[in-house]
Amino acid sequence: MLEMTREEFEELVAEALDRIPPELTRLMDNVAVFVEDEPPADDPELLGLYEGTPLTERGEWYAGVLPDRITIYRGPTLRMCESREDVVTETEITVVHEIAHHFGIDDARLHALGYG
Repeated sequence: MLEMTREEFEELVAEALDRIPPELTRLMDNVAVFVEDEPPADDPELLGLYEGTPLTERGEWYAGVLPDRITIYRGPTLRMCESREDVVTETEITVVHEIAHHFGIDDARLHALGYG
């Protein structure tokens, strides 16, 4: 398994977020991004997870709720990658994938766009 500290991985996630175009980040609303070492035990290969209500499903009722949560998992990403460059690429893909869920884009569309 590739070695990378949590701090280094968190920096890669932050850099991936910085590469999201500003016109999209301005539209993101009530969402927080976290890094965890491992995903839930029932899905050990999960690279990222979006939990919340996508922007496309929010209505007048949406007020005073906790932020949506995007979690990027370090362990499975490092286990699947062979180099630091692979980790950079995979982290960026995962961050974009989870942000897309925040915008209401489903897995089928993401796979079609190459973010599977």
